[in-house]
Amino acid sequence: MTTVSKVTKDSVIGEVINRSPEARKIIEKYFGNGCFTCPGMKVETLAFGATMHNMDTGKIINELNALNEEGKNEG
Repeated sequence: MTTVSKVTKDSVIGEVINRSPEARKIIEKYFGNGCFTCPGMKVETLAFGATMHNMDTGKIINELNALNEEGKNEG
């Protein structure tokens, strides 16, 4: 597990996935697998993605940060 810094609403989707490949499952759960081929993932934030997919930004961020906490506890 890769330890990553805390995820915020302003975190860029592609950077979140690059820092923590395990985050891919959470991103796919909320945004679908289209994110992974979309060039926007390099510049779009989690807040923007959540808005575009009518999802709760806070819920996504909490899950991503929980994933990060699990990695810290494993290390």
